[in-house]
Amino acid sequence: MQKQQFQIEGMTCATCQVTVQRAVAQIQGVKQVNVNLITHAMQVEFEPTVKIQSIIKEVEEAGYGAKVIAQDQPEQFRKQQKLTRSVIKRRLIISFSFLIPLFYISMGMLLGLPRFNFLDLTYVNLSFQWFLTIPIIVVNYRYFSVGTKRLLKGDPNMDTLVAIGTGAAILYGFYITVISFYGEFIQDMDLSMIWMDQLYLETAATILSLVTMGKYLEEISKQKTLGALEKLIDLKPKKAWKKTNGELVEVLVSELKVSDLVLIKPGEFISVDGVIRNGDTMVDQAAITGESLPVHKQVGDSVIAATLNQLGAIEVEVKLLGDDTTIAKIIRLVEEASQTKAPLTKLADEISRIFVPIVLFIAFSACMIWIIVGQPLEFAIQIMIAILVISCPCALGLATPVTMMVGTGKGAELGILIKSAEAMEKLHTIDTVVMDKTGTITQGRPVVVDILSATDLNLEVIKQIAASIEYNSEHPLAKAIVDAYQGPLLNVTDFVYVPGMGVRGKINQETYRLTKITHVTETLSHILSSGKTIIELNGSQGLIAHFVIADAVKPSSIEAIQALKKLGKKLVMLTGDLKPVAQSIANEVGITEVIAEVLPQDKDAVIADLQKQGRKVVMVGDGINDAPSLMRADVGMAIGAGTDIAIEAADIVLLQSDLRQVDYAFDLSKSVVKNMKTNLFWAFFYNLIAIPLAAGILFPVFGWLLSPMIAALAMAFSSVSVVLNALRLRSFRANIVR
Repeated sequence: MQKQQFQIEGMTCATCQVTVQRAVAQIQGVKQVNVNLITHAMQVEFEPTVKIQSIIKEVEEAGYGAKVIAQDQPEQFRKQQKLTRSVIKRRLIISFSFLIPLFYISMGMLLGLPRFNFLDLTYVNLSFQWFLTIPIIVVNYRYFSVGTKRLLKGDPNMDTLVAIGTGAAILYGFYITVISFYGEFIQDMDLSMIWMDQLYLETAATILSLVTMGKYLEEISKQKTLGALEKLIDLKPKKAWKKTNGELVEVLVSELKVSDLVLIKPGEFISVDGVIRNGDTMVDQAAITGESLPVHKQVGDSVIAATLNQLGAIEVEVKLLGDDTTIAKIIRLVEEASQTKAPLTKLADEISRIFVPIVLFIAFSACMIWIIVGQPLEFAIQIMIAILVISCPCALGLATPVTMMVGTGKGAELGILIKSAEAMEKLHTIDTVVMDKTGTITQGRPVVVDILSATDLNLEVIKQIAASIEYNSEHPLAKAIVDAYQGPLLNVTDFVYVPGMGVRGKINQETYRLTKITHVTETLSHILSSGKTIIELNGSQGLIAHFVIADAVKPSSIEAIQALKKLGKKLVMLTGDLKPVAQSIANEVGITEVIAEVLPQDKDAVIADLQKQGRKVVMVGDGINDAPSLMRADVGMAIGAGTDIAIEAADIVLLQSDLRQVDYAFDLSKSVVKNMKTNLFWAFFYNLIAIPLAAGILFPVFGWLLSPMIAALAMAFSSVSVVLNALRLRSFRANIVR
């Protein structure tokens, strides 16, 4: 199965989006199509037998343009967006440059403005109005070309509504012009002047100008929804200091190769994904993982491109480049997520597909009804134009995708990578959170959790002695003891490691031994029963201390679990560890439902059983041994991962090894879905109110009639209001305190 990105040209509304999607989906061998109205991008998943040219041809036959875009699609999207905005801006400037004098000529006298005498001549007045109207029609010709094409194909869209509405006004204006010129020719001044107030050229010109203004404001607003993605793209380093034969040369990152050595100076952004080979520093990873505090990095530690080197100079060996880097994967995930569709979006698409034909029927029906009840033709045409113009389905089409774009972007800022819109929408319905233990709730490595002293020695002295001896050992338990002490180490001689028996060495001619416990008391027995390991430190005078070692709970896990409880979520610990160990950790963090001693391949069966009970389940794991269960769950979350397996298996990737991000994800999902529903409600409500008003429902009682120009203004701002509401999500702040 292959995936390819395309840039779609000519889309203006949700109906266009659905039309393109439906056209490509019918190609044999195409498995999935997602069209993004915001970025004008289309992502197609298809079998190798499908030719790319056939996809492009299908889009073109549907009335739009398509071209293949490369892997650096976000940069291309940005260029395309800027180009689109500049074109619409130029159209807008030209439109209003001609509209203002046109309005003065046609409406100036009614507004009490000074009038030029030569405009009293009918043929002069008409000539000037057409002279000012034609450029507006020409620069906005796309509404007519695309709208007519879609109508002839039996698949009308927003452009069709605008084309018919303004086209009717223009044709009616041409009819009036012909009559007026005929009256002028036969010297019948009454016939020449009587129709002048029904010309409607300024109405057509105003509608085209206002619709274009709405499109321009919409493009600006949509660009803001791409803010988070823009920030990620801008983070991608462009240059690096390559070390060659002891000399530094500044090169483009694209010119680097795996295994090259690069120097990262203090205050610079790290240019590659790699491993530190020389130096140590503090790295600010907030832009990638959302971590608020810098992380200490030393020789052997991995670093990520686009993170900030704060302190010392470091030499980094290149491990990943280009599309394989973490930042590139994040950009790709955010972009792909914004192109997927949530169930609410699919509903809006289906409604948009049938919406335009219904509006056309209502508009022509209203026109005929008003003529039948005795209203003049110009009145009925005004009604028809108002209905066609005010009923643009843009707001409906933008209601959900703009919210999803902002939501996924905001998630990326917080270190929460959401792979699909469906996962975002599903998340707020989850009632059960299943968590792996090792590496998810706990740190995933042995650490010293307690020291039981048996002498009067200072605790720091005890840790110094033990760390100095164990520093020479490579055993994981030895590393835990070394990491527990941060001070200077003592000189050790005669170091000996006996497998299974521990280590010994001399400090200041005194021999010390670190071994597993030799005598088990009731207290130590209780500790052992909880799955912890005990290392005994002995000196020449006997027992000095016991080091209690375990896979400790992360400091943030208890806080996160309490927050999830307050959300009303049922919590389950699912682990392959021994029951006593699992129960001990569960008791510490406050989880009551524990399923232990489960093999990785059997975890998905446990998830399936929970789902059979009617539960909506999210699985939180490390994304490697939990891959089957992550895929089985309603929503899979890989925590502290970033590995290829995690990204493939999980619906949501949490870049920090912090359970609080699970709570943040729930918060974000709730806010996004609420925003989507609000947008859909107002998009529906707008049309529910606007169409009857445009049809003149209040005219018989109050004499109120909606001007086509006001209808155009309302239509323009309906789309903008939906986008602005979605942009409120940019101020979302994850808050674990409830």
